[in-house]
Amino acid sequence: MTKARKGDAADPLAELPGWARKLAQKYYTKTVNTFLLYGAVRDLQPLTQEDGSRGFGTLRTFLAEELFGGRDHVLFYDRSSGIRSSSPDTQKELQRTMASYDALYGTDYAKSLPRDPARALQILENFLRMRLSEGRSLALIIDFAETLVPGGEMSHLSAEDRFVLATLEKWAHDPQFLAGDVSVVLLAENLADISPRLSRNPYVAPLELPLPMEEERLEYVRYKLEGKKLAAVSDVPLAALAKMTAGLSRINLDRVLTEALERGVRITTEQLKEKKKELIQAECHGLLEFIEPVNSLDAVAGHAKAKEMLRGAANALKKGRMEVMPMGYLVSGPVGTGKTFLVSCFAGEIGIPVVKFLNFRSQWQGVTESNLEKIFNLLKALWPVAVMVDEADTFLGNRDSGGDSGTSSRVFGSIASFMGNTVYRGKIVWFLMTARPDLLPIDLKRQGRAEEHLALFYPETEAEREELFKVMQKKTGLKLEVPSISELIPTGTRQLSGADMEAVLVRTRFRALAQGREQATVEDLKAVFEDFVPPSYPLEIELQNLVAVQECTSRELLPESFRRLDRDHITRRVRELKNLLEQG
Repeated sequence: MTKARKGDAADPLAELPGWARKLAQKYYTKTVNTFLLYGAVRDLQPLTQEDGSRGFGTLRTFLAEELFGGRDHVLFYDRSSGIRSSSPDTQKELQRTMASYDALYGTDYAKSLPRDPARALQILENFLRMRLSEGRSLALIIDFAETLVPGGEMSHLSAEDRFVLATLEKWAHDPQFLAGDVSVVLLAENLADISPRLSRNPYVAPLELPLPMEEERLEYVRYKLEGKKLAAVSDVPLAALAKMTAGLSRINLDRVLTEALERGVRITTEQLKEKKKELIQAECHGLLEFIEPVNSLDAVAGHAKAKEMLRGAANALKKGRMEVMPMGYLVSGPVGTGKTFLVSCFAGEIGIPVVKFLNFRSQWQGVTESNLEKIFNLLKALWPVAVMVDEADTFLGNRDSGGDSGTSSRVFGSIASFMGNTVYRGKIVWFLMTARPDLLPIDLKRQGRAEEHLALFYPETEAEREELFKVMQKKTGLKLEVPSISELIPTGTRQLSGADMEAVLVRTRFRALAQGREQATVEDLKAVFEDFVPPSYPLEIELQNLVAVQECTSRELLPESFRRLDRDHITRRVRELKNLLEQG
């Protein structure tokens, strides 16, 4: 199936990428002749040069020269370019076949081959059958397959799309094709863009092309440098460069290296982080926000037990003990308790990237599933990575979502399945954040998905308020010596959240500036505390506190006042609060 290589007679597949070895193995079983390649199909692939050295080229070149280099004929087809051959000999064979076809059917295809799928596939089928009857070996590579067999229900497909789908399904289980030496390879970036009648067909083998792993990126950097000293263009060592570029394709990596080699843009840690963020967000088309952590857990005020648990997880990751890591965390608590900040600081503790889900849903059929597939592919290439999902109770939906042809239900199922895949334990750490964990489907917060449930609460003790004040002082830049913050807070003021405290300190600085002073005073702070009226939603806050208590999986995370509460009492009170809020 593959062309010969020097020194690999024992195993001709040894140097092939993993996906290519799987394709070859399935081909040798003689049970599948149609393959659907998806994922990083636009990335560069490793090639063996004539002199035996390593090079890189497009996937089409890799398929034609490396994987199917021993075939008698290799053909290409897509809507834009039409039918093409990989060699002059195959082109001559094609011309002769078309001349015979023209004489038989009165067409003029020998001069100009049609590009439309209806006629092009008929021509290709005729050519494949004729050559197979002569005992030839063939491969047909169909690019941009999503334009030929788009995803969606059959009733929404055009007559031409239905014809193409029927033709490809027929080829997949055609006895002559299965018995002969022929392979049909479809290329598409996203599996969700392809009709499920084809992608789930038992006679079609879907194979994912992943983004390059660390050792593959290292290989490409060495190839690109071609003997040049990395130190001449980069402050980042070779191994660190390969590690820090997780999530980049070889093409994106090539951009970074080309800028350094040809434009003199020196590679630094900060420049590389910014470039990586820019490239990944461009690849995701606004589906993910790439967050670079700037703080460790030391910057978090309060929540001592939650920080202790997360530090333990950070140490496990640093030691490579991924098998003891939770699959994910559910972080709940009232608004303003710093759920998002805590997660960002956890990622900063161990220096892993953080991505935040943005709106991946679309009104167009099939696009939502396609967007989700892009996100999953990127997460697999980025690991280890922390994934933040804010307002998870509304963002992720549930299995019972209706009114959209089942899209929401399928999306929820895909997310739940991906989250629960133990292959990613310790590599992709999920953080589902919500003030209403009771609204989050059990499927996502059960063991095997969001396993650890952390609950955050407003500071209750004087020590906790003092710590929160000092952290917010540092964050807002308010330099002020205060004997005790509790003495400044008016009696009767409800518990202040981190967001409330930050608002007070910002107002204090503003008050000083409005009076023509750069430096705020204790009197400014006291005046702002006396004037400040924090937004008050007592029923909502009480409900958010109680459902966080219900969900928490560690008693030590609960403040003493909540730890003593009877569970039955909590359940009754939650029910009462929900009824009151619904009535109001």
